[in-house]
Amino acid sequence: MAMDKNIRHAMKAGRQQADEVLKFRAKELQRRVNAVKRQPAAVRAARIPAPIAPKLVRAAGGPGSAGVLVAEGDSWFDYPLNDILRLLEDHHGYDVESVAHKGDRVEDMAYGSGQFEEFARRLEKLLRQNIVPKAILLSGGGNDIAGEEFGMLINHALSPAAGLNEQVLSGVIDERIKFAYVTILSAITRICEQRLNGPIKILTHGYDYPVPDGRGFLGGWWILPGPWLEPGFRQKGYDDLAVRVNLAKRLIDRFNDMLKAVVALPEFAHVKHIDLRTTLSTGSNYKRDWANELHPTFAGFKRVTERFAAAI
Repeated sequence: MAMDKNIRHAMKAGRQQADEVLKFRAKELQRRVNAVKRQPAAVRAARIPAPIAPKLVRAAGGPGSAGVLVAEGDSWFDYPLNDILRLLEDHHGYDVESVAHKGDRVEDMAYGSGQFEEFARRLEKLLRQNIVPKAILLSGGGNDIAGEEFGMLINHALSPAAGLNEQVLSGVIDERIKFAYVTILSAITRICEQRLNGPIKILTHGYDYPVPDGRGFLGGWWILPGPWLEPGFRQKGYDDLAVRVNLAKRLIDRFNDMLKAVVALPEFAHVKHIDLRTTLSTGSNYKRDWANELHPTFAGFKRVTERFAAAI
């Protein structure tokens, strides 16, 4: 990927947002210092906490940890009952500090500084405990191409240019989402460099091939209703599930190719892309792996999480 002016601008925007967050946090940290100083001397002197009873340590899962991770992202990191972060903690022994929120678009993460400020706060908490995160996990982009916007990515089945609309797809994935990712990675990298005097490994992913069968969350209600793909396909005249699966596959390939190109930029040598494609099934047994159109089952999340654990 050539270092064009838009990429440079996105990097600059990310660093500027990070600098604004760091400036704000510097003021807040000084307030914290002043608040601690106002505490009675006896309280300030008690810097070493009393040992926790072994029984309580065992009740919390024991004293060990595979390391601490910090996560930012969407519903693959913040899903009811099971998600990648829960499994990294419970099945792989990591402790995770998360600012992820289901439903967030990657543009929300890039241009709304709230997650960056919260990310900096979590990092500061860890450093006060003499803990340096082992890696930072980033998940985003699914909400930018699925849902109400999805139908805009495909031409009608009866159109002479049936299938994915290359021009729209390029604008959404190769511009909008790409620049947002560059901004996010630049901001996170800047915050880590300022707080830790160097970057930390960042892991991204591009999802797996979904099956647009019209299934939403718990039948299509509550906090993650869905379906997110089938309505767009139906509106554009695609009734054959096999055709839908093929078009969704091409869409996910395009998304992963974009992410791999971003990670290949020299400025992101510390960033690794986890390619999750073909981890989950799209065959006759796909419901074993996919709980709905966008989210894995518990068994599916387990397989996906194993890929994350291997990359960490």
